[in-house]
Amino acid sequence: MKEIIQQNFHGERALFACRDTKIIDSVFVDGESPLKEARNIELMGSMFRWKYPLWYCENIKADKCTWFDMARAGVWYTKNIEVNDAVIQAPKNFRRCDGLKLKDVVFTNALETLWSCKNVELNNVSAKGDYFAMNSENIKIDGFTLDGNYSFDGVKNVEIHNARMLTKDAFWNSENVTVYDSFISGEYLGWNAKNLTLVNCTIESLQGMCYIDNLKMINCKLINTTLAFEYACVDAEINSKIDSVFNPSSGTIKAQSIGELIIEKDKIDPSKTKIICSDIAKKSDKPEWID
Repeated sequence: MKEIIQQNFHGERALFACRDTKIIDSVFVDGESPLKEARNIELMGSMFRWKYPLWYCENIKADKCTWFDMARAGVWYTKNIEVNDAVIQAPKNFRRCDGLKLKDVVFTNALETLWSCKNVELNNVSAKGDYFAMNSENIKIDGFTLDGNYSFDGVKNVEIHNARMLTKDAFWNSENVTVYDSFISGEYLGWNAKNLTLVNCTIESLQGMCYIDNLKMINCKLINTTLAFEYACVDAEINSKIDSVFNPSSGTIKAQSIGELIIEKDKIDPSKTKIICSDIAKKSDKPEWID
């Protein structure tokens, strides 16, 4: 395999269609699409400072590399790419990739990152930015920190372990998502999802888990969570207080206590939902905003 060591690259398509090459401690300084159409490339300790560095590539491994702010839209339409121990400042990275592995990666600006990708593995990844992972599928995550709203919109077939997520409107329009041993704080969690499962999770949410077809919650806590489960088909085992439950459409809700149970009989059929709770502080037939 050819080696390129400690070189600076300038100009558009500087290493266009590069093949079977190790690129070590080098800098792609300026010029768009420096490695477009590359194949079988190993990058070690290298830096990207300008736009579109890895488009339409295959079989890429990048260790200890850096994407600076202007290296935006960095990896699109690429197959089989592995990135380890990286800092990525640039937004809009990883679009329409197939076979993506990220380990020990920090996204300081993950705006619109990881869109429409498939067959993705994330291990020990942290990200800050809105609209993370929109419309991606076949994702496995272990060790994940997210600070950003509207995450995982439209995703399919996702498994997440050991995450801490501060994220409004997470998992909207998603399908077949399971989250284990995680903390999620954010309003309107999971709306319009299908087959959303939360196991050993702690949730904080305003109007969370609503409009869901087949919501399962196993050994979960709901902290400061109000107006939960509106029009949701739910099977929930909650080992804490729920501040308020609002118009669940069907299923079973088991909780230690419920602050307020709001059931509008003209909107839903109460007989379709079984509430297992010996401590319900208040029952209402309409929400407080309706006089």
